[in-house]
Amino acid sequence: MNGKMMSLIISSTIVANSFTGVCYSKGLKKISSENAKNESIGYNKFVDTKTHDIVNLFNNVFNNTENHNGVSTKEYSWYFQPKNDNTPPDGPKETSQLISKYDCFHLGDTSKKVLYLTFDEGYEAGYTAPILDVLKKHNVKAAFFVVKPYITSSPDLIKRMVTEGHLVCNHSNHHLSMASIKDEEKFDKELTDVEDAFESITHKKMSKYFRPPMGKYSELSLLYTKNYGYKTIFWSFAYMDWLAGKQPSHEDAKKRIMQRTHNGGIMLLHAVSKTNAEILDDVITQWEKQGYVLKSLDELPIKN
Repeated sequence: MNGKMMSLIISSTIVANSFTGVCYSKGLKKISSENAKNESIGYNKFVDTKTHDIVNLFNNVFNNTENHNGVSTKEYSWYFQPKNDNTPPDGPKETSQLISKYDCFHLGDTSKKVLYLTFDEGYEAGYTAPILDVLKKHNVKAAFFVVKPYITSSPDLIKRMVTEGHLVCNHSNHHLSMASIKDEEKFDKELTDVEDAFESITHKKMSKYFRPPMGKYSELSLLYTKNYGYKTIFWSFAYMDWLAGKQPSHEDAKKRIMQRTHNGGIMLLHAVSKTNAEILDDVITQWEKQGYVLKSLDELPIKN
């Protein structure tokens, strides 16, 4: 690559980031876009479509894209194209074949008004118990994706999740990019450490669903996940709810959730969100009034 081309790519990326705004919180990257119609939403990435293309170009040039035993190790970030008309969003076109091949889900049954409610648990902020209260009131069974430190620091909440019929699922031990782990034994240990902690507290086996931290994945990481016996669970709805000091208003949060609710939606909420805990009763009530049925991940359609 000549110096002019490298300068062009770097300049384009810097300019793109200056428009979208880049900030860091708890070590996780967030890129925000003002254009909701064109934004591509990932776990911690909010970026307009043109910027997303530029960033992908930059990554394609500079990322390590070597193969491991013939399987690509190129890292991707999960995102989706949100729609405000209650229709299912599109996932990333560049990895659609991988999603089909390796037992991955971001949508359930889109032919019916069903939803799958999931929560990510990185640490306890005091809102999981109220969330569980609401779920119990509505007889909704959710999935909680937890890291090992959450299990060891909040054993009573883990036990309550199990007792009340929720799925407790794997979110890795150290919450790092699983695409960065090339050695299969090290990869598996990220999962087994969580399983062991869960089993020591509950004396039960952990549900075989895995959510990649930060939505980072590669073909190799999806293969390792499938080889280990897990289904990979991405999402078709998420919003910026995880910043403790910048919580969305009740009105804005409910509007965003209801606009983007869709058949077969795998809904990602963060349990560290004060807003989520306070609006969840109203949100589930509205879903029920609109005819949606909330189902367990165990009821996801079987892939051919």
